[in-house]
Amino acid sequence: MAVMFRPVLLAVKGAACLLAMAASTSALPQSRDPVLVPDVSSRAIDIKYSFTGEELLLFGAIVYPDGRAPDERADIVVVIKGPTEAIRLREKQRIAGIWVNAQSVRFATAPGYYAIAASRPINQMMDERTAAIYELGLENLSLSPANFENEQQLRTFERGLIDLQRRRTLYAENFGSVEISNGVLYRAALAIPAQVPVGRYTAETYLVSKGRVLAVAAREIDIRKTGFDRFVADAAENYGILYGLAAVALSLGLGLGAGYVFRQR
Repeated sequence: MAVMFRPVLLAVKGAACLLAMAASTSALPQSRDPVLVPDVSSRAIDIKYSFTGEELLLFGAIVYPDGRAPDERADIVVVIKGPTEAIRLREKQRIAGIWVNAQSVRFATAPGYYAIAASRPINQMMDERTAAIYELGLENLSLSPANFENEQQLRTFERGLIDLQRRRTLYAENFGSVEISNGVLYRAALAIPAQVPVGRYTAETYLVSKGRVLAVAAREIDIRKTGFDRFVADAAENYGILYGLAAVALSLGLGLGAGYVFRQR
């Protein structure tokens, strides 16, 4: 099913926020390295029964110590990720014409959602070691694998997990999509799909120059269920027995009602 995204109408609001950021730069402590002043279009996303996804805008300003952008090119990377969860990935094998579970690997800290956008590809900004330290890019995610026998098997399962999450639109990379204006203002849009898990997320912004991360800033985002969806989720989590009994009773009632209708024909 195609995912639709609600447009983000933030032209006036975003401009006002950026002007406020620029006006407050004098209050920031002076340092040799620049400072990031980030923000997001929404600090909380409510998931209702009609939720089909949303486009989240990350924007902000780069504050340089002398108030002037340097001649060297600086790049921006933005990442939204969370919440972490344990995922067990199983490999299917066909034995005697029957598909059965074979080997499996458990990833203890796989993010339920991970999306990265950057002004250009990561390998053009920094070396592999730096990218791995900051977990920039899907190939650099720290998944905390367990119970694997060899390195080749682990790499196969990692690629399988990333491919699975990509197809579910829960993992995404979009390089070259971050816009930087006048060397100091940046903006990027990332898609939040309809099937995104609920929980606490972090929106991280990295300023990169000459292969080095100069500044990092983060904002928190809550994605939560509201309305009837939240009532059902809370009931299933906090009142499991009553929720199960209610589900069975509802199924029996619908079945008896359908049988009665058909007997009347």
